[in-house]
Amino acid sequence: MNDHQQLMTDMGQRARRAFGVMSGVTDVQKAQALTAAAAQLRAHDSAILDANAADMVRGRENDLSDAMLDRLMIDAERLDAIASAVEQVAALADPVGAVIDRNERPNGLIMERVRVPLGVIGIIYESRPNVTADAAALGLRSGNAVILRGGSEAIESNRAIHAAMVAGVVSAGLPEDAIQLVQTTDRAAVGAMLKASGLIDIIIPRGGKSLVARVQEEARVPVLAHLDGICHTYIGKAADQDKAMAIAVNAKMRRTGVCGAMETLLIDQDYPAPGPLLRALLDEGCEVRGDDAVMELDPRTVSAETEDWGTEYLAPIVSAKMVGGVDEALAHIAEHGSHHTDVVVTEDEAVANQFIQRADSAIVMHNASSQFADGGEFGLGAEIGISTGRLHARGPVALEGLTTYKWVVRGTGQIRP
Repeated sequence: MNDHQQLMTDMGQRARRAFGVMSGVTDVQKAQALTAAAAQLRAHDSAILDANAADMVRGRENDLSDAMLDRLMIDAERLDAIASAVEQVAALADPVGAVIDRNERPNGLIMERVRVPLGVIGIIYESRPNVTADAAALGLRSGNAVILRGGSEAIESNRAIHAAMVAGVVSAGLPEDAIQLVQTTDRAAVGAMLKASGLIDIIIPRGGKSLVARVQEEARVPVLAHLDGICHTYIGKAADQDKAMAIAVNAKMRRTGVCGAMETLLIDQDYPAPGPLLRALLDEGCEVRGDDAVMELDPRTVSAETEDWGTEYLAPIVSAKMVGGVDEALAHIAEHGSHHTDVVVTEDEAVANQFIQRADSAIVMHNASSQFADGGEFGLGAEIGISTGRLHARGPVALEGLTTYKWVVRGTGQIRP
């Protein structure tokens, strides 16, 4: 067994022992622990901001993209939001122990499906140090133990946030090992984590396409993930022009580096005001890569290449195409989309319902910006990620998504004939 395998074995064993303790922790204790953790995040604000400043300096020296630097950066406002998100998770209803359904059989047996934690969750992520707090909070609140492995670009920030969270958790009497951080930045530790079958119950990756692809290829434990965030906005011919413009600009330009950012704009060929729509994006500093019909509308547009339709830019760039109705829009999304978040803008309820029913996406929106693809905006508190798969959880994964269920059978002495 090499050093990284031994490290992960030790961390996994400690996590399993902590998970055993967590099974006896009450809802009130978990909430108190997270309230204390949020207080420690605020109490350690200087240390966390200093650590993040060091990461930002190193990130610029290593030529991280603007989108990556934006994900990495913590200022006082963002740190307060991180602590507030932990408090919001503390205030959420505990899903553990909830009875999903109950059925009494003719023989008197009572069958219940009851929510229980998943177990030990491994979370592998890049850039965003807020994930350290979000993942720890969600894992703890749902009764799990978590092993966190953040990206090397955020190592100092992650260490500082983790230390504050652990201080709060321990002060409330919960086990320190319920929240563990892989301290090494060696990529071999990720490989060991992916092969820790029997110690880790599920892996959740959050990051770029190469990270998620590696996790899905190498993991020997179940994976909950999305590979790309290729989000579309379809402007139907009956779209309200003011809504269409506001939604398109916000969906692309509010924050270009998030997975819910619009990457492709589809405009119905019968929509009466495509020119102003494109101008609004261009005037905001967005590069528009369009098909021939789009390029005729504004000389500042550039020609889209084939690969543009399947590109997650995470930058102020959008691909744009004119389509012949909702059927063609849906066909384009089916061919090039990533099943993340897709939007229809229209005042025609029949078209909206057709789009909602047929778009095979984890999140489908009508007359709203795709930037709402976020667990907090869904009222779920902090999210662990967006799942685009079909099994277990789909869309924003928060507390309920970090539980499974067991059958509880209650009898009065029945035996099977």
